[in-house]
Amino acid sequence: MNIIHRCLPLLLVAGAVAVPAAHAAQAGDWELKVGVHAVDPKSGNGDLADGAFQADVGSSTRPTISLEYRVTANLGLEVLGALPFQHDVKLNGTKAATVKQLPPTVTLNWHFLPEGKVDPFLGVGFNYTRFFSIREKGPLEGTSLDLDDSWGASAHAGVAFALTDRWSLTGDVRWARIRSKAKLNGDGIGTVTIDPLVYGLAVGYRF
Repeated sequence: MNIIHRCLPLLLVAGAVAVPAAHAAQAGDWELKVGVHAVDPKSGNGDLADGAFQADVGSSTRPTISLEYRVTANLGLEVLGALPFQHDVKLNGTKAATVKQLPPTVTLNWHFLPEGKVDPFLGVGFNYTRFFSIREKGPLEGTSLDLDDSWGASAHAGVAFALTDRWSLTGDVRWARIRSKAKLNGDGIGTVTIDPLVYGLAVGYRF
């Protein structure tokens, strides 16, 4: 994740000095991107069981894939998928569980310079997150923890660099509203608020 953090500022700065090129995206184009993203939850993820537990959800990095369809040269509809992310969950600073999640996200992206070698973009959309394969540990050993699925808004920003007429490199950052109601042995104990930033780099091919 440190590599992604270091590279993204450079990509965003470069987006401000775009140079026109002859590889312009057009309505009807598709672009497939394969890369890696780090899900970095906000700090302090909820007081559970009437304040008895302070939840903290760790970061996770996994390969990702996305497909974007250009409705117009500037407007793209994108679907993002990934291999399951796995997060450590701590309660009061002690590791209490691991959980996997899949966060498919649909986004409308506005590309400011579809004709440029460097194309900054902004997007809005929605995210669905499914939690599964929860393994209780430490203070939760012998109990059953459940996390409800989450639906929420998302935002997207990034810069795409043309490598050739069809190949590109994209650096992006996303935000998603992810809130999950937690149950312990079937009883509700509160809401886990994750609301992560998601940093990524991907190589794309337009066809």
